[in-house]
Amino acid sequence: MVELWSPILLFPLIGAVSGLLAGLFGIGGGLVIVPALNLFFAAFALGIPAQARMHFAIGSSLAVIVFTAVSSMWAHHRRGAVLWPAVRRLVPGIVSGGLFGAALADAMNNRLLEATFGAFVVAIALYMVIGHRPRASRPLPGWTGFLGAGTVIGTVSALAGIGGGVLTVPFLVWRTVPLRTAVGTAAACTMPVALAGATGFVLTGLDLAQPVTWASGYIYWPAVVGISLASVLTAPLGARLAHSLPVTQLRRAFALLLIVVGLRMLAG
Repeated sequence: MVELWSPILLFPLIGAVSGLLAGLFGIGGGLVIVPALNLFFAAFALGIPAQARMHFAIGSSLAVIVFTAVSSMWAHHRRGAVLWPAVRRLVPGIVSGGLFGAALADAMNNRLLEATFGAFVVAIALYMVIGHRPRASRPLPGWTGFLGAGTVIGTVSALAGIGGGVLTVPFLVWRTVPLRTAVGTAAACTMPVALAGATGFVLTGLDLAQPVTWASGYIYWPAVVGISLASVLTAPLGARLAHSLPVTQLRRAFALLLIVVGLRMLAG
């Protein structure tokens, strides 16, 4: 029993770090949670199959985001920063993309999924360093455009175990939505993005040859609970620190750390 519960007690530590960084830099916690869980599942004997560690890491990360997205969405809504018509038009594509992304991840072996995540992390880190945002140049699209954008956002988010804001914000800014509203709208989209992806990882993981105790498909619930509780507590602290610390310099340092993590996962 000690051998089981001792490592599980470390899940809140992952949650505390991911919540703090998410509040400090305005990034999704999945960029921290996924590689941390991948290492965690390799280091401890929790019954997670070696060939499915990344699947459990991504699925569990998406489940965490489902729970942590509520407070962020509500906070932006109270400030009137959510463009709800855009949310409603993005959701159908997000849901279908999230389910497709989970099915695509299930078809990948653990190594390929690691490399895919590594490449994505490096790309996000470079984006953080450069800080480029597209100039508003086009009006919001019709239903077809929203469906296509939502599908891409949902698919990539499910493959990477993130909330999708890193794709949603640039898309909305490009489509002439003010940055603050784009961020709030992306926060409101996080819930359906994560919920669709997590549901997909539950369904695709039901056919595991050896089901994992305390898991539903590819979602490991001790990790979800421990990380969620801690991240909810530390995210507000990170947001407060963002107003007193040199965030630009820290953001670049964190981006360099992400590049190292991403390259390490690419190398295998």
